[in-house]
Amino acid sequence: MTTISAGMVKQLREKSGAGIMDCKQALTECEGDIEKAVDFLRKKGLATAKKRAGRVAREGAVQSYIHMGGKIGVLVEVNSETDFVAKTDDFLDFVKNIAMHIAASNPVGIVEEDVPREVIDREKEIYRAQALEMGKPEKMIDKIAEGKLNKFFKESCLMHQAYVKDPNMSIADYLNDVIAKTGEKITVKRFARFQIGEA
Repeated sequence: MTTISAGMVKQLREKSGAGIMDCKQALTECEGDIEKAVDFLRKKGLATAKKRAGRVAREGAVQSYIHMGGKIGVLVEVNSETDFVAKTDDFLDFVKNIAMHIAASNPVGIVEEDVPREVIDREKEIYRAQALEMGKPEKMIDKIAEGKLNKFFKESCLMHQAYVKDPNMSIADYLNDVIAKTGEKITVKRFARFQIGEA
């Protein structure tokens, strides 16, 4: 039996846009053959995310989530291409779960581009100072700071965060799974998170 490596799963995900578990299953079924696995996913309708990227998503839903007896509140807007999909259980469950995830994980933005410049500069400065404090060579400081900044994005940007209900998948994986199920482009448009006592 062929061993399915993380690299193979990553390669298939990049080609198909499908979620981690679907890619693992496809590679297992196709004995590690990437091209056959892509065809397998296509047949199952899971390779739709990339095809949908250029479409316009103007329908959707706004969802609220209140946590800890009113101490944390979230509003999130998620868009779909059609009103029909916006009313499906898969879509509505996704929107609710994203609102709950935002309440729990407190992302800074949806993707890296949403993180304010001053936050990035401040984080970089802290990472540089930490590396200097540890006595790292001057020529390595920027590289170390860059590596820590990438980790910060992974932990702080919604799309990169591990999904609270299933830490084995990222929010991007979860989104791709929903796109595969609905056959439409779906995007997390914006969110606001409120916490009592937070400036």
